[in-house]
Order: sequence, then C-alpha cells, then structure tokens
Amino acid sequence: MRDILEITEPIREHIHQRELEAAKNELANLHWADATRVIQELDPADRAIAFRLLDKNKAIDVFEELEVEEQESLLEALNDSEVVEIVEAMDPDDRTEFFDELPAKVAARLLGQLSPHTRDSVTRLLNYAEDSTGFAMNPNYVRVERDTSAADTLRAVRRSPLSEESIAVVFVTDRQRRYEGMIPLNRLVKAAPSATASELIQDEDLRVQATDHRAVAARLLRQRDLPSIPVVDSENRLLGAITFDDAMDMLEEEASELMYGLAGLAEDLQSTEMSRSERLTGGELIYPVRSRLFFLLVPLAGGFLVGGVIDQFEDVLAAIVATAIFIPVIMDTGGNVGTQSTTIFARGYALGHIDVGRFFRHIIREVRIGATLGLILGTLGGILAFFWQGAPNDIPELGIAVGVSLFIAATLASLLGFLLPWLLVKAGLDHAPGANPLITTIKDFTSLLVYFSLVAWL
Repeated sequence: MRDILEITEPIREHIHQRELEAAKNELANLHWADATRVIQELDPADRAIAFRLLDKNKAIDVFEELEVEEQESLLEALNDSEVVEIVEAMDPDDRTEFFDELPAKVAARLLGQLSPHTRDSVTRLLNYAEDSTGFAMNPNYVRVERDTSAADTLRAVRRSPLSEESIAVVFVTDRQRRYEGMIPLNRLVKAAPSATASELIQDEDLRVQATDHRAVAARLLRQRDLPSIPVVDSENRLLGAITFDDAMDMLEEEASELMYGLAGLAEDLQSTEMSRSERLTGGELIYPVRSRLFFLLVPLAGGFLVGGVIDQFEDVLAAIVATAIFIPVIMDTGGNVGTQSTTIFARGYALGHIDVGRFFRHIIREVRIGATLGLILGTLGGILAFFWQGAPNDIPELGIAVGVSLFIAATLASLLGFLLPWLLVKAGLDHAPGANPLITTIKDFTSLLVYFSLVAWL
C-alpha cells in the first residue's frame, strides 16, 4: 500500500507546475477517503486548487470528512456559489453539524444564501440539543400511508431522489404522519402487488424520540441489526431517520467521548468538566499542579506505608530471599486489573450502560468478575511460584502465599476500580488525576501486607 505522502507529492508538484489536468487525473484515480487525506496534507492554497479539481460527488464526500478548521479554510478560498453548491448537496445531518461548528457570522451569511427548503431543514435541526437524535437525524426518507399497496410503495421508492444506500426501509404512517412501522425493502419486493403497507409492516414498537440521546438510537441499531430507525416527536409523528452509517459515526464519537470519560468527563462533557479539561491542558500552571499534587501526595504517603510493610517484614525477606521475587508480580497484577475496571466503568458510565439508580448491582458484578479472575490468576501464579522458587528452595508454602495474594489483589482492585471513581464523581471531585493513584496505593498496601503476613505465618 502506498504511503499517503507518496500519493500527495506528485499532485503537489503538478499544482506548483500548473499542470492542473495531470493533477486532476491523479485525484480522479483516488478513492474519496484517500483524496481526503491528500487534501489534508496540502497547504491551504494548494488545498483549494486540488479541491476544485475533484468531481462534484467526490468533492462532497471529501468536504464532509474534513475537520471543521479545514472546512472553514476551504470556505475562505472558494467563492460563494461553489460553497452553496457543496452545502446544498451535503447529507442533512452532516450539514447541520457543519453549521453548528461554524462561527455565528459565517453561518448566518451562508445560511442566507441557501434555498428555502435547505435553510428550513438546517434551522429546524439546529433547534435540537447537539447530542440528541433530532440533531443527528436525516429528515429525508421514504414514507407511505398504511393503506398504500405494495406496488405503489415500490413506485415511491423508485421515484425517491435518495441514493440507493439511503433507502433500506420504507416508513409507514397514518394520514396524520403518526408512525406505525417500517417495511424492509427485501420484504417489500417479495410481497404481492396488492398487499397493503399495513400488512407488511414490522418493528411497530421500534422508534426513538427526537429528544433522546443519540446513543440510544446507536445502541438500538447495533443491537437489533437494523439499517435505519425512525425518529418521532412527542405525539409519535415521524420526523426523520437515523441510519446505520449515522450510528457508526455516533459510536465513533462516543469512543472519543470515552477517552474523555477516562479523563474524568464521563458524567458531563460540557460546562464544569470541559472547563476542568481546558485548565488542566492549558493556561496557568497553578491549577494543574494543585489538582494533581493532592492525589500524588496520597500515593507518596502510601508508598512510605508500603515501604513500612516491607521494613516490618525485613526478617522474612532476609530469611527467604525468594519472597522478594514475587513483589512486582502481585503489585502489577492488581494494578492491571484495577486499570481494566476503571476503563470499563468509564465506558459503561459514558455510554449509559451503568444504571445510576442500581449502581451497587454493578459493583457486586465487578467484584464477582474480579474474584473469578483472581482465582484463575492466583491458581496459575501459585503453581508457577511453587515449581519455580517454592519446591527448589524447600518452601512449598510460597506458592500458597503468592496465589492467595494474587486472588486478594485482583478482587480488591476490581472493587476499587468501580467504587473510587464513582465516589469521586459523587463528591464533585475531578477523578481524572485521582482515581488510579488512590486505587494503586490502597491495593499495593493491602496485597503486600497480606502477602508478607502469609509468608511469615506459613
């Protein structure tokens, strides 16, 4: 596979030499995704020239894929008629997101140049919350009323200006546009021509409200393996649809938000938490130092406590040197399990898979998982410790001490991995710099205390 720079350099050279026909041919042979990467690699002046050389359909795909800053840069380089033509041809959901990111003055100027139909569509979708299905939905779809025949429904599909990829189902409503169900195309084409839409519908109860969080629609599409899901208002009137492709884009964004969740942003990705992130990653040094110092002083003190545990059992270490070999094993295993638990907590919390009202049910489940992992790892680690250092040094009990300590470390780390981030969030504290240091300190102190106590006792 050719590196993107190898693809970009000839196109850049053609543009600089004013060999625009050659550059156009190079771009025409690229998939739109590769063309996007080429456009992103070029400087702003060359980018505008290369973009103009793309055919219309590829240009629209490329524009939708660009970052907002890159889109704005192109807007400045293109004339108004070119911009309007691109924006008019964009998918409605991509177009709405594009306008939402534009500076207010630029958005207002561009909005005024759009056709009335497109302008109404944009302004209507912009009235919904950014994370709602109403904001993300596509207002273009194929709809028929319940008494429409299968033959007429097929004709409506053929007459639709939507692309083939956009039509996988036909939505059925009554005369007041109240949603009644959907008809997959494969079911429609096999139906008798005289059959009515009401006889062919399925998934009558499957819909999302325009005010629902977009993750609700994404999860339903993924769980039910559907190509599209209807979006309705509070009176069950059909407003639009969320497609499977839309859902994949949403899940990709949710994955990005998960990364924010791991940084302490799972509960509210706006206002307070966004402010915290900005102050932690930029601005004066005093805030990040103050925020992080407290949570580092705790493990520092904990480190001395762990050192005190080791010092307390100095005689054991001196008498049984093999004991020291397994200290990093116990500490690292507990740390890895704890990291897994905090990651799973952040993802479940960010995506709504953790029920806040029944949180302790999730804790109990995670402890059970940790105990199971601890049993497996403890058994395996204990057997290895026995044959590696226990039996050869005539201390078979070492295997038991290692195994039990691994079991306790894994179980405790799983508990803390869910409980501590939750407590920090409930207390209104930023758990970005706090959760993992606290987990590491408590887990290391406890597991090593158990380990050395067992070695000394056995």
